[in-house]
Amino acid sequence: MRYRRLGSSDLEVSEIALGSWLTYGGGVGRDEAVACVERAFELGINFIDTANVYARGAAEELLGELLANRPRESYVLATKLYFPMSKTDRGLSREQVFKQLDASLERLRTSYVDLYQCHRYDGETPLEETMEALTEVVRQGKVRYLGFSEWNGEQIEAALDLHDRSDGRIEKFVSSQPQYSLLWRKPEREVFPLSAANGISQVVWSPLAQGRSDRQVRARQGAAAALAGNLEGDGRDDRPLAARRDPRGGAAPGADRGGARNHDGAARARLGVERAERRLGDRRGVPAGAGRRERRGL
Repeated sequence: MRYRRLGSSDLEVSEIALGSWLTYGGGVGRDEAVACVERAFELGINFIDTANVYARGAAEELLGELLANRPRESYVLATKLYFPMSKTDRGLSREQVFKQLDASLERLRTSYVDLYQCHRYDGETPLEETMEALTEVVRQGKVRYLGFSEWNGEQIEAALDLHDRSDGRIEKFVSSQPQYSLLWRKPEREVFPLSAANGISQVVWSPLAQGRSDRQVRARQGAAAALAGNLEGDGRDDRPLAARRDPRGGAAPGADRGGARNHDGAARARLGVERAERRLGDRRGVPAGAGRRERRGL
């Protein structure tokens, strides 16, 4: 396992984190959850990420139980707040920051979390109120560092401006948690450049697009294996184009382009991969940030 410094903090975290969305406290059974956590530590994972809203607190409760007998300094613990916990409890107001943090600490059976994250941006609460409350819980020793999830460039910039204008009195974010995968690359446009310029690391969620990108990789591997198994010598099909025919009697796909696909199934699999790649390419944007004021990272 390799480790990295989390943004401008002094936290050393494993490159792979153990999350708990849709799993612990609800999605998987207790035995499976215990096995996952134990295996994670065996593999060197020290970064545990959760949120108060996961299984309405049950994920935090289970992790608190499973982590209770481990030395607190042996892992980095992160949680989040924003989404509704009841009809009246939601958002990033001063009241909610204090209330939800204390509830999370109780469920997690710890006196502090290493990283406290705003699960989304709260447009109904002044940013100043949120950042001042988060700064206060850091000063109290209940939180070591702050992060956010799914904030856009303008929102990140506003928080950085607050930190600058306060001469450091207001705490600065050290991490960002966006959705990011080969199939969803929107953060590359402004979130990644802005974060990199300001000492903010990325803790991405759904890096395999909930399995979709993994299926594309498997499709590519299957196509390559099929092609390799049906081509001989140096991989060229030296037969005349007219002789390259599929089982249905038509010209083999790719023959009119000089291709070497003399196996219909492999050709169709490869074509599917190529179409997926084209669709992915259409989604790729040029990273932005050229017009945004850069800051020096800490």
